[in-house]
Amino acid sequence: MSGGLSGKRIVLAGSRKIEELSVIVEKQGGSTLVRSQQGSLVLDVSEVERDIRQVVESGADWMIFTTGTGLEALLNQADRIGVRSQLLDIITKAKVAARGYKTFAMLKQLGIRPIAVDDDGTTQGLIRSLEAYAFDGLGVVIQLHGEAMPSLTAFLEQKGAVVKAILPYKHIAPQMETSLLLCEEISDCSVDAVCFTTAVQVRYFFQFAKANNCHSEMVDRFNTKVLAVAVGKVTAEALKEEGVERVIAPESERMGAMIIEISRFYQN
Repeated sequence: MSGGLSGKRIVLAGSRKIEELSVIVEKQGGSTLVRSQQGSLVLDVSEVERDIRQVVESGADWMIFTTGTGLEALLNQADRIGVRSQLLDIITKAKVAARGYKTFAMLKQLGIRPIAVDDDGTTQGLIRSLEAYAFDGLGVVIQLHGEAMPSLTAFLEQKGAVVKAILPYKHIAPQMETSLLLCEEISDCSVDAVCFTTAVQVRYFFQFAKANNCHSEMVDRFNTKVLAVAVGKVTAEALKEEGVERVIAPESERMGAMIIEISRFYQN
């Protein structure tokens, strides 16, 4: 596989594992540019504390966890305000659903086995796993991460659930200068591929492109000259929703596998 990215300029749109991914790209003969579209995550301590106390006081029929990072933040905040054991007791007594293998693994470490789990790592997969259950009049707490999940909330409310969402972290948009630079590089094709590792990165980038009247140009470049790369199904789906038809993603949803997939693409 050595040399598969020879002369290629690969953009990393994420903010995690930059050094490790850069090493893999360089071993394949390429170079990396970091143009983070992730933005930053901000913890609203007072809001999360209020939400946790409400759950501890009121309980829940269902607890739905959507990310391992969000679940960890929730438990850390509960620990900080002295109600971790009470919160874990409520989770243990409730029906539990989980999205993502990291979330499932964390719950398993806590001795909690979800009765509903997605089949593909996506929100739609989680919804499919919940379709068989009745929710009429039941209290459902959803742990979110970074942004709302309108499709999941709407599904539960349509089934009669009383939904309470807890958002441990909120996303703040990336720097405008970084997004503008990436748009310019894609426009003049001075980069060969752009790696997106979350759907949030995709949404922020294309929101910026729309606001700056270059959305259609970005889509065209991705479909013809610059390679759009997704770490997995959820991110690939977000790209396709924006109109990007030429998307590659590894079967194994790992960042390192994503770089190797680009190398394979250029060697074929």
